[in-house]
Amino acid sequence: MITKETWKKGILSGVKTTWVLGKVIFPITFIVTILNFTPVIHWVVRIFYPLMKWIGLPGEAAIPLALGYLLNLYAAIGAILSLHLTVKHVFILAVMLSFAHNLLVETAVAKKIGVHAIVPIGIRVGLSFIAAFLINLFWHGGGEAAQYGLVASTTQNPETWTGIVLFAIEKSALGIWQIVIIVFPLMLAIQVLKDFHAIETISKWLEPLTRILGLSSGKTSVPLLAGLIFGLAYGAGVIIESAKEENLSKRDLYLLSIFLVASHAVIEDTLIFVPLGINVLYLLLIRVSVAFLITILTAKVWQRIIVHTDFVVKGEAK
Repeated sequence: MITKETWKKGILSGVKTTWVLGKVIFPITFIVTILNFTPVIHWVVRIFYPLMKWIGLPGEAAIPLALGYLLNLYAAIGAILSLHLTVKHVFILAVMLSFAHNLLVETAVAKKIGVHAIVPIGIRVGLSFIAAFLINLFWHGGGEAAQYGLVASTTQNPETWTGIVLFAIEKSALGIWQIVIIVFPLMLAIQVLKDFHAIETISKWLEPLTRILGLSSGKTSVPLLAGLIFGLAYGAGVIIESAKEENLSKRDLYLLSIFLVASHAVIEDTLIFVPLGINVLYLLLIRVSVAFLITILTAKVWQRIIVHTDFVVKGEAK
């Protein structure tokens, strides 16, 4: 039963999260919208056009890409909302950003559990560009203008600086509102899971999954669940604590890290792309499928290396 305390904690968490995200998305959307009416955007387009063209994106797409890589998804989405892009452009950006975002913070988390920084960064950025290249190569649709959220994208073209500023404020506020209607139910759902102690139960259900991935089933289900639901940054405490308490092997740490850098916070990181008007189901399937593939392949290669090394060592001993 959901109590008043659950509602209270969920709503409070939603308010706090909205405040934190609002402080990022409002100024980013506002600034990028203003920059659209200055020569700055044209300079960015000219500089990054060769690289962006290779993955099917216009030059200005470098702005949300850089913001997402260095800051977070909300900053990137704030920038996307201020640009005129096609559905294909937005989907490619969403896939790239879902694989690689908040690299500074989330790589620091990976280091804390004993994984070398170059591994998560290399995997995430590599997957990001490979996915973009393949989508651009094989998908020939999505040429229509992107419609953000539940309303059509505006075509206003203010001619005075007062009009431009008001237009930027309106667009920034709309971006926050569309995030709010996703964040509040999400925070409430997470609070319900906490109150009903569902995480421990679900972690037991994940044991078959950990075996498929080549992980130690009894030790890695909790940090795997924490990363899948709360993400690397929010679930960092659980992941780090489990790594220490369960005395996870180096192999488990790396396989766990590889899976989670490709697919973490799957609920939140998927739903926050809803305001961009894309099919988030495809986004989720791509992300999870790739995470499974690279983790299982890594586990098999790792096992072969161990078997080969053991064979060589025994051979030398003889």
